[in-house]
Amino acid sequence: MLNGHEMQEYRLTVKMTSILIQFSKIITRIMLGCNKVQYYHCKDDPTIMAWELINEPCCKADYSGKIVNGWVQEMAIGTDFINSHLIKEIDFATIHAHTDQWLSGQNDDAQMAFMQRWITSHWDDSSRVLKKPLVLAEFGKSSKDPGYNLSARDTFMNSVHVNVYSYAIYGGTMGGSLVWQLAAQGMENFDDGYSIT
Repeated sequence: MLNGHEMQEYRLTVKMTSILIQFSKIITRIMLGCNKVQYYHCKDDPTIMAWELINEPCCKADYSGKIVNGWVQEMAIGTDFINSHLIKEIDFATIHAHTDQWLSGQNDDAQMAFMQRWITSHWDDSSRVLKKPLVLAEFGKSSKDPGYNLSARDTFMNSVHVNVYSYAIYGGTMGGSLVWQLAAQGMENFDDGYSIT
């Protein structure tokens, strides 16, 4: 007979197994779906650069990262940057950076200095350890931040792009950067503070 703790673990395992099965079915359906213009299966479509398994994975029940890394490995055949990206089925590494949230109350110079260290340390790991491209996949400045102004945002973002570009031409593994987020007119309801229209 299971005790209370064992019963909780059992229920969690059953629930997680069910979720993983459903996730696998959804991914299979997407990958085998057909591009209606060129008639490629999505998994073979040359216009698709990458598939992201999950955005900003975490597991509050296991801060060691073992559960997330196991899931990533299973779904790819994190959240230790190196261990998650050493999985051979992962083609390139991504990082996000929200310095205005992480360093709330600190000035733009302090946030930019942190950003440069953040990019440099991950670029170094990608280049030396992973030997895989690195993409800064999400960054920006939130208009909801009390110190926000458009000029400071543009200066910050330009500095980040210059930093990323310099690593890209240096001959390392920097693959590029993506802002969070570009939005078309009429999408104001989706603005989380980071939208650029």
